[in-house]
Amino acid sequence: MKLFAIAASVAALSGAALAAGMQTQPTSTTSAAAMPSSDMTVVSGSSAVKWGPGSPAFPAGMKMAVMTGDPASTGFISIRAKVPAGYKVPPHFHPTDEHVTVLSGTMAFGMGDTIDPKTEKTAGPGGYFVAQAQMHHYAVAKTASTIQIDLNGPFGITYVNSADDPRNKK
Repeated sequence: MKLFAIAASVAALSGAALAAGMQTQPTSTTSAAAMPSSDMTVVSGSSAVKWGPGSPAFPAGMKMAVMTGDPASTGFISIRAKVPAGYKVPPHFHPTDEHVTVLSGTMAFGMGDTIDPKTEKTAGPGGYFVAQAQMHHYAVAKTASTIQIDLNGPFGITYVNSADDPRNKK
């Protein structure tokens, strides 16, 4: 019991110190306002996101917005995608790791060369999915959804079954 009381006191003091530190932020010689605008990208709200048609590398019906980076170049890339309920990205893989965050709606993600509802995992807002480079995976929108995809470029996608690749359809 005495050990618990000591631990609680230490936690309380640590919390108070952290709170005090949060109230007194160190000053910086370079404020955000003083930084050249080319050094930062700021989107003030979801209405400021510029949506366009999805990439031809994905099935029709997707809307996309490049948040930062150039999908054709090296470096960090962040892309958002809006998809309708029932939208599917058939089994595929990428040359680099892909990190997906569900911003709204419900998505199902699965591993393997075929879509298998028995083994896929669903994720709602705040859900996170990682597909390592070359990992065969797929995605299915259970409801209309918005996701964010973060990766190191250049972006690339290879479908497990080339007949699923929209770029091969005439």
